[in-house]
Amino acid sequence: MLKPFALAALPRRSVLRLAGLWAWPLWAGSQGVVAAVLPAAQSLREELAVALKKKQPLVVMVSLEGCPYCRIARQSYLSPLHKNGLDIVQLDMNSAQPVQEFSGQSTTHGQWIRQRQISVAPTVLFFGPGGKEIAERLEGASLPDFYGAYLEQRLEKARLAL
Repeated sequence: MLKPFALAALPRRSVLRLAGLWAWPLWAGSQGVVAAVLPAAQSLREELAVALKKKQPLVVMVSLEGCPYCRIARQSYLSPLHKNGLDIVQLDMNSAQPVQEFSGQSTTHGQWIRQRQISVAPTVLFFGPGGKEIAERLEGASLPDFYGAYLEQRLEKARLAL
């Protein structure tokens, strides 16, 4: 039988770490921390072609405005990878901003996301030739201690698929 999770059973330092993880988005927002920005997807077809020329997958982050977990994923994990040359674009769940699909057809960010039945933010997708997903989606950010490892595993799988 599983015992219920109890904060009292954890060492004080672990409790403080847990509290800090959940409070960090609130603290960061109040400290004037500059938000990391990823480029908004405009033409997935062209963005994929650029990534594939580098023998890399195209990484697409599905985000939701105001989502603290999206901000952490973007700022702590995805933006540093983007700055190091990985092609990453962002789509916003509620945006009517136009985007060209892999097929060349026009749609909006929100419609593209709904067509792929994505309902969790953040969700990170990995695309290869033909606009096919080549690694498992990384949905949510409920385990911040492991997020970086999960992201690296999927990136490695996507790179091997190329």
